[in-house]
Amino acid sequence: MHPTAQATAPTVSIVIPAKNEVDNLRPLIEEIRAAMTERYDYELIYVDDGSTDDTFTTLQAIHAEGQVPLKVIRHAQSVGQSLAILSGAWQASGQWLVVLDADGQNDPADIPGMLAAVMQAHDQDAKVWGVIGHRVNRRDDWVKRLSSKLANGFRDFMLKDGIPDTGCGLKAVLLARYLRLPAFNHMHRYIPTLLQAQGGIMLVHPVNHRPRLAGKSNYGVWNRLWVGLVDVLGVWWLKRRAKVILVQEQL
Repeated sequence: MHPTAQATAPTVSIVIPAKNEVDNLRPLIEEIRAAMTERYDYELIYVDDGSTDDTFTTLQAIHAEGQVPLKVIRHAQSVGQSLAILSGAWQASGQWLVVLDADGQNDPADIPGMLAAVMQAHDQDAKVWGVIGHRVNRRDDWVKRLSSKLANGFRDFMLKDGIPDTGCGLKAVLLARYLRLPAFNHMHRYIPTLLQAQGGIMLVHPVNHRPRLAGKSNYGVWNRLWVGLVDVLGVWWLKRRAKVILVQEQL
């Protein structure tokens, strides 16, 4: 059967937002295929978020080759990483949503272990809704490391979510729970806090971190640090206003 024509819904939907990542597409997709094939029934959803290079035409060619169960979404203009992920999640059909960055810094070999851990924990406690990676050994340049350190320190002080590396792009979350979260730009950095505000538990799992495979980052000091500091205030407000509904009886 053609990999893109699955008869039943997959267990896992992997969503990757990509903007001008043409040189990273084939290497990363091959790594995902090697990590997931024969381990989990999955679909791969790439969201081309307004690329100006050959990202979309390359994804078209990979889709036509039929070696992976690939869906491709193309935005008319860039809407940012968080909303690109949400766009992919709307088209996902798996029970579990896996998200990772398109630049190759997240290692697909970590996905099966993360899924095994969160699925086992969820079977034992239904309130476990997801898992996020912890990049123990960061492979970023000093600008990213410094801005992340400052932003994470302020976030920890304000949100107190107990997550050591909320900026890690590699996550696995129950799709149904993800789709219930409030949608806003930059929300992908606050998934653990948003899930906790609704009564869920987010696990932490150590993961590998690598240098970018190719290309140039779309983030700089401004959109990584200063915007993040403003976002924390908004998420803090949402957390304070959230209420967990506990149903005692239902007839």
